[in-house]
Amino acid sequence: MTVHVELRRGAYYDSVSLMQISQQVKVAGGVDDAQIGMATDLNVALLEQSGYVIPEGATPNDVVVALRAASDDAIASGLQALDAALAALRAQARNAGTGADNVPSRTTGSAADHLPGAAYTVISVPGAHAFTEAMDAVDHGLSVMLFSDNVSVEHEVVLKDAAARKGVLVMGPDCGTAVVNGTALGFANVVRRGPIGMVAASGTGAQQVMCLFDLAGVGISHCLGLGGRDLSATVNGRSASQALAALAADGSTDQIVVVSKPADPAVLARLEAEAAGSGKQLTWATLGRGLPDLTTQAEDALRAGGHDVPTWPHWTGADPAHPVPGKLRGLFCGGTLADEAMFIAEEALGPIQSNLTDDPALAMSASATTDQHAVLDFGDDEMTRGRPHPMIDPSLRLDRLRAEGRDATCGVLLLDLLLGHGAHADPATDHAAAIREARAAAAADGRELPVVVSLIATESDPQGMARTAEALAAAGASVFTSNAQATRHAISLLTEGNHA
Repeated sequence: MTVHVELRRGAYYDSVSLMQISQQVKVAGGVDDAQIGMATDLNVALLEQSGYVIPEGATPNDVVVALRAASDDAIASGLQALDAALAALRAQARNAGTGADNVPSRTTGSAADHLPGAAYTVISVPGAHAFTEAMDAVDHGLSVMLFSDNVSVEHEVVLKDAAARKGVLVMGPDCGTAVVNGTALGFANVVRRGPIGMVAASGTGAQQVMCLFDLAGVGISHCLGLGGRDLSATVNGRSASQALAALAADGSTDQIVVVSKPADPAVLARLEAEAAGSGKQLTWATLGRGLPDLTTQAEDALRAGGHDVPTWPHWTGADPAHPVPGKLRGLFCGGTLADEAMFIAEEALGPIQSNLTDDPALAMSASATTDQHAVLDFGDDEMTRGRPHPMIDPSLRLDRLRAEGRDATCGVLLLDLLLGHGAHADPATDHAAAIREARAAAAADGRELPVVVSLIATESDPQGMARTAEALAAAGASVFTSNAQATRHAISLLTEGNHA
């Protein structure tokens, strides 16, 4: 095994770009591991925990490149892939322009000064620095999509209050998805334009709902993300209030749909009262125990807007002829989708272990194993510290998928897979291979292992919804475009689920 570590001094790239480049380098021939990021204290510590020796003097203004490969030639191939990817990123920045002199800006504020027509900025820096950059943007009159996580709730409140005074909107922190005037920000699917405006305190929940609208032939005007904490009692819907008012005043929006993770009831009640006078059809798609699932609420919104509800596309895989024994194992990339699956599964199967639960008796790490029902979110902060999100690099989840195939207590595997901008360019290939391996391992042990996938996608996504679904079905998975329908189908394949 050959190891290569280097620092590239005084070079800055945003974390999302470096996550994507790490994945590109990792698929270069013979490269076993590629971790490329800014040399923050956290990233350096995580690399050292992974066995890399980091050169002295690393600073957060340096890029650290850490590769493991089978040979020196493979390292050279990985570095060549890295240089090509960075060159393409620099060319893209030059084509976008940074002002008359094309000199890169060193602060968010100076970038705003060079681009006086800009209205929004996307900030994706380590959480320790995100508040400063976001405040700089707000002070310069820019609305912010704050992709960064690990921003304190106290800073979130200060930032959103400052934005309200400036008349701009802060989407985030930890805002993964937004669509503004047809422009996708962060992880977002390619959806048609239309009359529905969305306010979303949930990234993957918003993707599920907007994809269902698109599959129904109905488009959106905007999807304004809030960050997952905005509808909590502490943040008190600060950005939600602004977003609802903005959509109420928007001439291209006829109907407003609010999508949220479990929210504070008092905050929801206040927002409902605020929105009552908007003059626009308002539908709530809020997730929680005892509430309808997101698919049901999306269907309600379509009917409220006078639109037909179609049969949601699905593809049948190699389901067993009879229910199988064993436990449900849900391996998710999307936190809201995992929450929804957990709530649905609880009703049919009883207690579900998870890294998302608020019940200490059921809490477990996504890296731990269990012989019980479990729904795990591999996109949780615990699993993404210093690593790309599993929508970009699915390797940890794929390793777990294969391991579940060898676990005699696993009865059915349930996965989500999200396509669109920002996601892995070809997730079908790796996931189909891992599904085949897991099913083959179970078969070698004399077991059938059904696999069910919720595919959050549209026909226009660059990865190809139908092509992806067909590849997964050919590997034996049953594929649904509704996460709720996928979850219920997975439960129906369990002997235990049929007796709940």
